[in-house]
Amino acid sequence: MILPIVGYGHSILRKKTENITKDYPDIKQLIADMFETMYKASGVGLAAPQINLPISVLVIDTDVFKESYPEGEGWRVAIINPEILEVSEETWAFEEGCLSVPGIHEDVIRPSSIKVRYFDEDFNEHEEVLTGVRARVFQHEYDHLQGKVFVERLSNIKRAFLKRRLKDIEQNKIRTDYKMIK
Repeated sequence: MILPIVGYGHSILRKKTENITKDYPDIKQLIADMFETMYKASGVGLAAPQINLPISVLVIDTDVFKESYPEGEGWRVAIINPEILEVSEETWAFEEGCLSVPGIHEDVIRPSSIKVRYFDEDFNEHEEVLTGVRARVFQHEYDHLQGKVFVERLSNIKRAFLKRRLKDIEQNKIRTDYKMIK
């Protein structure tokens, strides 16, 4: 089922999420719905707050980056209760966009490598080092679980330039190919 996506300005995007347990109701169906919603909106990641749920669940599929970033190939994953354990000192800028902030794409500087721990949809624990585009998308979606949106990582000057466009998103004065809620 395709779910509506929460737009910038909605209060849930500012709240830190709660971890879930194995007995969370219909988690596999929720994850399937999140993937379907993400693909319909042409996204590469989607976090639960973006579909109005305050839980620590996200989905990622970086396969679209495989031509330019080979490490992205074949990484389709559901992530539950993630943690970032370590970050590299080395950073890189990369243009990011967000389904909750449609039409805005800006360079964001993030660590190029991270060590993470999370559970998959069967609640198997994983600990791994992510680099490149995998690390990028993970951090972007993880921010949503921490109550942050990528535009908050931009300079004050850059955000000032975007103020009107962000206000239009907040007031639902934009058009998207997917259903959004305020």
